[in-house]
Amino acid sequence: MKKMLSVIPAGAQSDYSAEQNEMIEHQLVARGVRDEAVLSAMRSVPRDRFVPSRLRASAYEDVPLPIGENQTISQPYIVAVMIEAAQLSNASRVLEIGAGSGYAAAVMSRIARRVYAVERHGTLARGARRRLKALGFRNIEIKTSDGTLGWPEHAPYDAILVAAAGAFIPPKLQQQVAIGGCLIMPVGSSGSGQSLRKMIRTGERSWLEEDLGNVLFVPLISEQTEPQSG
Repeated sequence: MKKMLSVIPAGAQSDYSAEQNEMIEHQLVARGVRDEAVLSAMRSVPRDRFVPSRLRASAYEDVPLPIGENQTISQPYIVAVMIEAAQLSNASRVLEIGAGSGYAAAVMSRIARRVYAVERHGTLARGARRRLKALGFRNIEIKTSDGTLGWPEHAPYDAILVAAAGAFIPPKLQQQVAIGGCLIMPVGSSGSGQSLRKMIRTGERSWLEEDLGNVLFVPLISEQTEPQSG
């Protein structure tokens, strides 16, 4: 299905438009991001509104930035790479694990039909909800929960994107991917290195796997008594 963008939400304009355009051209396009829907979505979402006010001048640098609770907002290039790899359309239903400040969910919501996001930290989840509401994003739902469990009530998903690294992909997340859909997650530890994996579900028990390169993410934490991730 043809990819489309919704109307730009009211209030979702950047105070740093020149820096935002420079980021798009020099950090995304120049490094190989080609999907026009992804580029347009990145242009339409003001990253400066998703970082602490003291860091807004650095919002369009291609670096992760702290957002509280020992968490970070991912660097713009990695956000673009993950969303481009997900191959979203205006019919897609997406699950994000690790909502953080809500930035990646906002970008995906500009392409997908519906975005569901799970955030382990209640303070971050509440802040993301307030921010997204104030900026006019209406097709995103966020809940506070253990991300390794996913959000089964809305499954299956056309894409699941995980913004934290684990030693392996949690089975409950795999179960929530639609056949033909994909799951993208960094696998490994900060000590031994992490690789960004794309898993395409081709059948009930069959997958195709692609390595998208080396990355560095915060760890995926499980609240369960049995360890499910790194």
